Amino acid sequence: MAKRGGFQGGGMPGNMSNLMKQAQRMQRQMEEASKELEEKEVTATAGGGAVEVTVSGKKEITKVKLAEEVVDPDDIEMLEDLIMAATNEALRQMDEISQASMAKITGGLGGGMPF
Repeated sequence: MAKRGGFQGGGMPGNMSNLMKQAQRMQRQMEEASKELEEKEVTATAGGGAVEVTVSGKKEITKVKLAEEVVDPDDIEMLEDLIMAATNEALRQMDEISQASMAKITGGLGGGMPF
């Protein structure tokens, strides 16, 4: 008599084992990608290049460069706005790089899900 059903020959336990291996591999890849991201830098400018801000993958500002003509003691607010704009743009770019890197690993898993 032939056996029917059961978990022999690649049933659920085998699939769970494969899923666990895939999850572990994905976790390792994400850790490696995170380390690589920490070493990246992004530079953004504002005011036509008058202000330049560089941000690391750790989302830390590593450099601020100001053109001499943008330093006006009578208009500190403009300089503050330009620094803020350049910093926010650099952080936005780093977020895009980070999301793209993780999407390559996860294959878009969870993307667009409502939870």
